[in-house]
Amino acid sequence: MNFRQRIAQFMYGRNGYDAFCQFLLLFAIFLILLSWVFSGIPALAMLMQVGEWAALGYCIFRMMSRNVLQRQQENAKYYEKRQAVGRWLRSLRDRWQQRKEYKFFRCPSCHALLRVPRGKGKLLLTCRKCGNRFERKT
Repeated sequence: MNFRQRIAQFMYGRNGYDAFCQFLLLFAIFLILLSWVFSGIPALAMLMQVGEWAALGYCIFRMMSRNVLQRQQENAKYYEKRQAVGRWLRSLRDRWQQRKEYKFFRCPSCHALLRVPRGKGKLLLTCRKCGNRFERKT
């Protein structure tokens, strides 16, 4: 039996490498770079190194874990958070691209985002989500 088959046999029934492990590895690399940048501040560098080892250790634990169902649930939670961050970043990008034509307001009661054309003067806005009415200058 060659080395590749032995590794495959060893990893059978284990979680292996997934998207959350990839994030943990990239986070550990980021912390390594930060610890190099802040190497002049020993306490901060030491804190970064502890974070590095924690992220790498948890990544290895996840890859070797035989509790595949629990690791899949953790990976699903990671994907949910990642999608939420992606939606937020897309919202920021869209608002930035539309900043010249529209003005954006938050509803004071439910905090929903409202988009209003610029240059219309004072308007009485009605929130589509909760029906709250408030006045703003565009």
